[in-house]
Amino acid sequence: MTHPAPPIVEFYRLIEEARPPQRGDRSAIGTLPMRAARYCDAITSASAFGWWVFPPMDLQLLWDGSDIYWQRPGSEDWLVLLPSAQFPGMMRRFDAAAPEGLRGCAPPFLTALPEPGMLQIWTGLMARTAPDWSLLVRSPANLPAPGGVALFEGIVETDRWFGPVFTNLRFTRSDKPVRLRADFPLAQLQPLPRIAYDDATLGAMTLAPDLTAMMPADWEDYRTSVVAPNDDPDRPYGSYAIAARKRRRSACPYAAAQAAIPESARL
Repeated sequence: MTHPAPPIVEFYRLIEEARPPQRGDRSAIGTLPMRAARYCDAITSASAFGWWVFPPMDLQLLWDGSDIYWQRPGSEDWLVLLPSAQFPGMMRRFDAAAPEGLRGCAPPFLTALPEPGMLQIWTGLMARTAPDWSLLVRSPANLPAPGGVALFEGIVETDRWFGPVFTNLRFTRSDKPVRLRADFPLAQLQPLPRIAYDDATLGAMTLAPDLTAMMPADWEDYRTSVVAPNDDPDRPYGSYAIAARKRRRSACPYAAAQAAIPESARL
């Protein structure tokens, strides 16, 4: 009897109202131009790489240049963050489920950071990854961002750190509300093997300084990739996308990446 492989990432939903993580969509929820969605494998692969996570509720935020305010759905009142706020009802539900000694320790939903115009927002999730895997938390790839905020990116070693999945954002304007929708991705979580951002990996690069350093094999690859397709008036559209899809179906990219790294550099 074969057993399923253990998951690379396991999510825990602590806020029941939060939308579950969702695999990224190759069309970026239909927002990509038709030509890009059909023929540009580079864009569609980036769009689908990882999982979308969402705000646990519709939310309006306001930064007046000094303080940050938030507004609950159905309320006209603006509440100031001093410096944090719990998701409505979360503390009660957390304390009912948590063991003694952890009661009163629910993660805050919103936290105004010490730097002006910076906010931390919790997705309502926690995550655990397989050994030697981390999560890159970033803005959703190729999706239009809500106006007025910009997300920071961070790599969290979630194989050893088990805590809330949050993102930090900064306001790019003041005195005008920013709306975050519970049904629209707030961030994208992308799995990374730790070796992908290890110093040995990132240091394993070279530079061909000018055209004279191009080898015959390089020129031939350029001919195959760029020149020959443009010389063929009858070439099919999206030949790169077709080749990339065939390659994905026929090989394991992680095994190939591991094999390409010297044994001394592997973790």
